[in-house]
Order: sequence, then C-alpha cells, then structure tokens
Amino acid sequence: MEMVHRKSERLTRFVVHHDGQLREVQAVTTVPGVRLVPFSAANNLITHDVVVFASEPQEYASTEALLADVRAYIHRYCDVSEGFEEISAHYVLFSWIYDAFNEVPYLRVRGDFGTGKSRFLLTVGSLCYKAIFASGASTVSPLFRILDACRGTLIMDECDFRFSDERAEIVKILNNGNARGFPVLRSESTPQKEYDPRAFHVFGPKIVATRGLFTDRALESRCITEEMERRSPRPDIPLNLPASFAEEALALRNQLLRFRFRNLVEPHTLDTSSLRGIEPRIAQIFAPLLATIEGEAAKHRVIALARRYSEKLAAERSLSLEAELLAIIRTLHDDGLPLSIKVIADKFTEEHGAEYRRPVTPRWIGGLLRSRLSLVPVKSHGTFVIPTTETPKLKQLFDRYRVGDVGDVGDVEEDQKTERLA
Repeated sequence: MEMVHRKSERLTRFVVHHDGQLREVQAVTTVPGVRLVPFSAANNLITHDVVVFASEPQEYASTEALLADVRAYIHRYCDVSEGFEEISAHYVLFSWIYDAFNEVPYLRVRGDFGTGKSRFLLTVGSLCYKAIFASGASTVSPLFRILDACRGTLIMDECDFRFSDERAEIVKILNNGNARGFPVLRSESTPQKEYDPRAFHVFGPKIVATRGLFTDRALESRCITEEMERRSPRPDIPLNLPASFAEEALALRNQLLRFRFRNLVEPHTLDTSSLRGIEPRIAQIFAPLLATIEGEAAKHRVIALARRYSEKLAAERSLSLEAELLAIIRTLHDDGLPLSIKVIADKFTEEHGAEYRRPVTPRWIGGLLRSRLSLVPVKSHGTFVIPTTETPKLKQLFDRYRVGDVGDVGDVEEDQKTERLA
C-alpha cells in the first residue's frame, strides 16, 4: 500500500497492490478499530514539496528501459562522471525497494559552491522514493519526525554543520540510518509534562551534499562519493530548469511506483563473492546496490567502480596517522629494537613531530595505539611495550595500511605478568 498525491486535484489516496491487482482507496482498515488514512493534500510538507510522492502507478516497458530513462533524465540536467551517473541511476531504482534490505549505502556529492551539487540533489532526489528535501539551514529535530513518519529518501544539501551540537545530531541520523534496527532515541514531552523515551525510525537511503569531508570516518566510509569540480557545465545542460523538469520527474516516479509494487517482494540475494578483494566496508555498501542490478555487464561496471573506491580508500589509509605510526613500529622491529611506547614516541617525534601542533608524548602514542589501532600496550620491566600477543593483529594492520609484514613482535613472553596501560 502506497500513498499517491495528485497536486492538480489537491487529492491524496492509497494505492493497494494485492495479487498483482491495483486499486485506489480513500482509507484502509487493517484490523478492527484501526483505520489508516493518507496525509492530507493540504499538509504543509506536501504543499511545499518537502516530501514528494508519485501521483499514480504507471506501466513501463522493462526494467532496463526504465533505468535508461532515469539515467537519460539525470544526464539531461546534471554534469557528473559517467560512472557516477550510472551509479546514481541504479541508486534511484534501489531507493524504491530499499526496505527489502537490512543495509543501505548513501550517495554523496562533495565540492565547493558553484560545482553543481544542488542541481544534482534536486535532479536525482526528484526521482527517489518519497524524497524528503532538507537543507543545512533546517533544524535537526523535524528530520527525526519526518523520516519516522514518511520512511523515504532523505535529500540534504549543505550538510556541513557549523555548530558541534547540530553536527552531532545529524551524524546520529546518518550513522544510525544505514542499517535496520538502530532507531534514534529521543525524549518526548507528554501532556502531563513528563518525558517519555521514543524511538524514531531513520533507516533509509540518503543523498547528501557537502563541501568537505565528514570528520566521522565511519560515516565517510558509508558514502559513495563524487568529487564535484569547478568547471563550466556541459553546453547542453540548461542553466535554469524548464517547466518540463517537474513533469518528467513525476512521470518517472509513477513508473518507479509500479516498479516498487512489482519488485519489492521479489527475492534479492546479497552475493558478495564478486566483491572479494575489495575493502570490507566498500563491499558492504555496494552489495545491496548490486543485488538490484540486472545484467552482467552493468554489474561488472559497478564492481569495477567499487574496486576503484576500494583502492582509493586503501591509498588514503596508507597516508594516515595510523599508517605513519605503523611504519615506525615496523622500522623499529626491522632494526631489532624493542617496541616500547617511549621509543615509538621518540622515533615518531623525529620523523613527524614537526607536522603536529601538539607534543608527541608516550601517553598520546599509547592512546592512539588503543583507540585507533586496538593495540593494547603492557608493562614489562618498568616500561610499556607492544607484546608478542599482538603479533597477529599487527600483521593484519600492516597489510591493511600497506606497510608490509613482520614476524614476532615485542619483547614480552606470554607467560609474564602484565599490567595494562591505564
């Protein structure tokens, strides 16, 4: 059952799909005493196109033809790379059946002002399932409620929040919203002036635009990102959107609604065998998208794009603070020196100290080892070291951060008494 909205008639209805048949109704009684009605056409969010619906389900020739029409629409009004254009078209179709999956990736465009981010959001967002348009100027509180009520696709522009409390709130939505079963908890005031906890459903596809990187690295890894460059758009792209823009989008949404009715209950297998050798997080965000793609050629192109993202992530990781720290550890081991935290800190200061504003102390290095690399230093002979028990983990880290491999590490025997760094 899906709500439709016909703006010209100022009308909202339910379309019910049952046994392959479609019917339109004003309300639905699910169980005795429970009657569901659609949102009013006069609802402020609907009249201002904050939430966008289809008007009626319409037939389409084939999934391949529908995908081609979606991609042609994106190409007509947006200037992005060919690979990201194809991914965006697949993402539109995925958004209409996202609730058949337990995890969803996010689509993100990043760049300075004037690079076409807002145009991309408007174009792709206009085709997505129950698109919810918001901007960085919106307060965060309504977003929880709109997402919980509509269960659609969040389209968010200027997702670089100025204040830390705003950033923390939106990060909650984005971090909790990519996997089913992680609602955001908020306290709601009751008429009796009491505060009751309430769970808000924020799971669903999201398309966002930012100028910079997310400071939260986990959130950054959940996004399929296009770097928008400041250049003149293709000459065939209109600078101002024509009246036909909205009409074309509505026609495609109507076909996509029929696509949802036809495909939502179909089995979608998450086969990750084709993603072997790709970074686990990259494979995780691409797997649901691949499960909705028909045609081996299209799958191979998307897998190739996933590999490029994986290689980029690995290259960025190899230049990170963690990689620098692991390179120091490997160098000390190769030189036959004990892996004491003080020696690591001294060597790090010698090679990279000038790059950091804060002093490089053993306490700071020990904290990085624990928080960033999950390595636990132990005390041996009055000094903290990396024990041999961490050798398997170190080998995995060296491989992950592209700093090589080592044999046994540390100078602490496993049967010695150890004291963890407080």
